[in-house]
Amino acid sequence: MAYYSATSYLDHRNEPHFLESCFLCRKPLGCNADIFMYRGNTPFCSKECRQEQIEIDEAKEKSWKRSSAAASSSGSGSIRKAEPQNKTIRTGTVAVA
Repeated sequence: MAYYSATSYLDHRNEPHFLESCFLCRKPLGCNADIFMYRGNTPFCSKECRQEQIEIDEAKEKSWKRSSAAASSSGSGSIRKAEPQNKTIRTGTVAVA
């Protein structure tokens, strides 16, 4: 039997629902208004707010890729890959009883 405390239920009940306001500008989303979704469960009040968030995310991704590429290129000179050695590899069928 699962145990749920009354305090955790009350805390969860006071949290706003994710579709109550625009993720970017925090404008309340109306009951009969269009909701523009992005990346699964991120609501926006307009195409413009959604597009602005897309552009913010793309800029962050480009910045991350640049910093990741710079870090890997600066560290690649000090790391050497091991040369392959002549090893005997046995192939065949193995039976286990």
